[in-house]
Amino acid sequence: MTAARPIKLHRVAAPLREQVLELLRNDIVEQRLRPGHRLIERELIEQIGVSRTTIREVLRQLAAEGLVTTIPQKGAIVAAPSREDAEDLYEVRAALEALAARRFAERASAEQVTALRRSFTAFEHLANSGASIPELLRAKNAFYDVLLEGSRDAPIHAILGGLRARVAMLRTISLSEPGRSARALAEIRELVEAIEERDPERAAAAAAHHVQQAASTALAALDAETATSAVGA
Repeated sequence: MTAARPIKLHRVAAPLREQVLELLRNDIVEQRLRPGHRLIERELIEQIGVSRTTIREVLRQLAAEGLVTTIPQKGAIVAAPSREDAEDLYEVRAALEALAARRFAERASAEQVTALRRSFTAFEHLANSGASIPELLRAKNAFYDVLLEGSRDAPIHAILGGLRARVAMLRTISLSEPGRSARALAEIRELVEAIEERDPERAAAAAAHHVQQAASTALAALDAETATSAVGA
């Protein structure tokens, strides 16, 4: 993070710590702070205008979410997702999101099904209008919020909630690849249509397929980045 990019907080009702956490989390997830970037306490204190205690609490939380790694003699750096970790995360996602889609098809109210279609339409509009990756991320997060709420499955909601930051980081990688947003749109449309028809099996298959396709794209991007780094070294 450089001094040329001042960080501003909006003094709203949310606790200051939560504002700083959200700000830095978004910068990492949306790759304004790239993997390997050093998060120097002194610079963060000066740029954000908060106490050392607040910065340290936020860095600890980001580390717990898997977004930051602490290295001896170097301090905190933005974590780089490894291929193995990404594979494991996508495998967990495919299983849990397939189950969430099945539960939604079985349990959601008519109003929740309508809300799911509405959130998909918002994502579709953004994808077709060439929206930025952060805008697509927010729209996709909103879609999954509706899906998880309508699944009425608290354990799935809790587990995926704990993985949300790392999922978002990988989602940024996959959606940044050329053509991925259009393919994702078609995959999610299939999921929504299956749910509207109240077809649990088809909905589960569509959800799993979507995650598997995202995994294929993101893992290929990680492999390419690793190869490029090796050549540069």
